[in-house]
Amino acid sequence: MAATKKAKKTEDSKPNAAPSVRAFDVEAIRNDFPILHQDIHGKPLVYLDNAATTQKPNAVIDAISRYYEHDNANVHRGVHELSTRATKAFEGARARIAKYIGAKEDAEIIFTRGTTEAINLVAFGLRAQLQPGDEILVTHMEHHSNIVPWQMAAQATGAKLVVAPIDDNGELAMDEFERLLTKRTKIVCVVHQSNSLGTINPVAEIVQKAHAVGALVLVDGAQALSHTKVDVRALDVDFYAMSAHKVYGPTGIGALYGKRALLEKLSPWQGGGDMILSVTFEKTVYNKLPYLFEAGTPDISGAVGFAAALDYVEQIGIDAIAAHEQDLLNYGTGKLSALPSLRLIGTARNKASILAFVHESVHAHDIGTILDREGVAIRTGHHCTQPVMARFSVPATARASLAMYNTRADIDRLVAALAKVDEVFGS
Repeated sequence: MAATKKAKKTEDSKPNAAPSVRAFDVEAIRNDFPILHQDIHGKPLVYLDNAATTQKPNAVIDAISRYYEHDNANVHRGVHELSTRATKAFEGARARIAKYIGAKEDAEIIFTRGTTEAINLVAFGLRAQLQPGDEILVTHMEHHSNIVPWQMAAQATGAKLVVAPIDDNGELAMDEFERLLTKRTKIVCVVHQSNSLGTINPVAEIVQKAHAVGALVLVDGAQALSHTKVDVRALDVDFYAMSAHKVYGPTGIGALYGKRALLEKLSPWQGGGDMILSVTFEKTVYNKLPYLFEAGTPDISGAVGFAAALDYVEQIGIDAIAAHEQDLLNYGTGKLSALPSLRLIGTARNKASILAFVHESVHAHDIGTILDREGVAIRTGHHCTQPVMARFSVPATARASLAMYNTRADIDRLVAALAKVDEVFGS
């Protein structure tokens, strides 16, 4: 398909103009994703679990396959041709990510296993800068991976974890956030887009307010990268964590963006090969950025796949993707709101891609099981946001999450499958 061919262009190729919203061809895009064309329990697959992981286009699959078929070797230090090629591909992927999010330099991109590891890297690295009386400000809508590492940092240093509340719509209560943001706040940790509510937080405003009191800001960008334009310098964020598999890339690879001056102040959190310049039994001299935080053999093929995924998204056009997904969200919100047995969880004015709901008499896990038999894949449970579930007094939600390859027909299949739930349970 055209989208795949465009995605295979090299970084040096002249970029094609992003297609307009009117030119957005969802069927051509769907043809780029081989996994979508199968039956589940005898019915065509409707994949609505994109917040957990997105599917992979041929462009990504082919890029990873090409790497293993032609270039596989360990990176850096090698003098043979395969190592040179692998290093070029790996460092090229770093440059691709830096360009995609608007980083000032490639060295501000640290490869990690994903968003979770990126956040842990910062939380551990900042421990030497935290002390009793300092505060770490998080929000009530955070994923566990943006709560637990900060709890651990607080316990290790005597700092205090402070939680900014959310309202009944799932929006951050900005007045309370501002009240809790004080000179004691050393870092603000906030999700860009909530995985369980869909809420998009006003990151630029949060950053400005945090910097005004001298606090740093780390943003969990796992969900946002595939749905909205991210420009880390325009947002002025200090750290931005991301995962490839949320943006049509492979699992097990992600990245941390950090401003150079701040990364250089972090303590390294893993020791080993590549993060050193020299080692004796008496002393180790550490390597420079970004290698200081990349101990051991990296996920080279994962980095290649990550870069290919960003190429693919850019060629489709993030604005076109966002417009298509917003249409689906509006359509799905209307359809689900019309079902008397359901209640939507997360109705923020500014949200994207998430349709989370509870049934008046059927547990979310039972909903997910019945929908699976109808060929509709959704996620059920607490979505690694147990504090959010507690805030809305529900044990779990059923969550349909949208991507560029979804259609209104997918929403209709979801609604029809939910009718089956009522039929089975006599609701």
